[in-house]
Amino acid sequence: MHKVVARAQLSPNVTRLDVVAPRIAQIRQPGQFVIVHLREGAERIPLTIADADSGAGTIALVIQSVGKSTRELVALEPDEEIAGIAGPLGHPTELIGSGRALCIGGGVGTAVVHPIAQGLRHRGVSVLSIIGGRSKEWVIFEPELRRLGDVTVCTDDGSYGRHGFVTDAAKELLASGGIDIVYAVGPVPMMRAVVNLTKPLAVRTIVSLNPVMVDGTGMCGGCRVDVGGETKFACVDGPEFDGHHVDFDLLMDRLSTYREFEQGALSACQEGACKIGLT
Repeated sequence: MHKVVARAQLSPNVTRLDVVAPRIAQIRQPGQFVIVHLREGAERIPLTIADADSGAGTIALVIQSVGKSTRELVALEPDEEIAGIAGPLGHPTELIGSGRALCIGGGVGTAVVHPIAQGLRHRGVSVLSIIGGRSKEWVIFEPELRRLGDVTVCTDDGSYGRHGFVTDAAKELLASGGIDIVYAVGPVPMMRAVVNLTKPLAVRTIVSLNPVMVDGTGMCGGCRVDVGGETKFACVDGPEFDGHHVDFDLLMDRLSTYREFEQGALSACQEGACKIGLT
């Protein structure tokens, strides 16, 4: 069992849970994730390790509440427990050893960018971050990233920082030159837009993919993606890949595969049923 030691609301639908997981906290690396199993019979949810405190033996999980399972998870309060957390899983981020890196985070993807920026800064790399949200209340991890380098904040409605999308700010920064690599994490359309900016400039771009995962070991095949014309499994081959070779159309199609079932589960939960078709 993994006790929740702290809970914070980062934005209207994004919650941070700090939970006890000492072995994971000691060995986790940027880019890796865990599979969270709230209780017996619950869905297994993949979550990036947004931060860790090896001394306290805790890891930070940042959860976007979008369906039944994530709503149940973010409802946990301090001293409540999660039945199982498996990890760290996936390949660590390929970090450059010198130069300038641009980290771009959109929405909850900013929490995934954070450990990457931490790892880069630890290596002595100059880190520039561009993060965004719909409005000020949707911007997360700004203070944490400012401790690691310069940060540009973008909001869709102009209520905070720069008015516009993260890609608008990225386009200007990339045009000025001097960026050795880009790490982009966020909604699929955002990552694809970033790739469309960097590909003509031949600036390597790493993206973190979020297909449906079940076991985190490559056994179920649910997280398969197409990278460079080859089938890859995000849980064991990723979750990060060279964005210039990702088939984003296929990724978006696969992300919608279970949408009907997800909506059904959420509706049943709201109506007081614990499972679809059962009360």
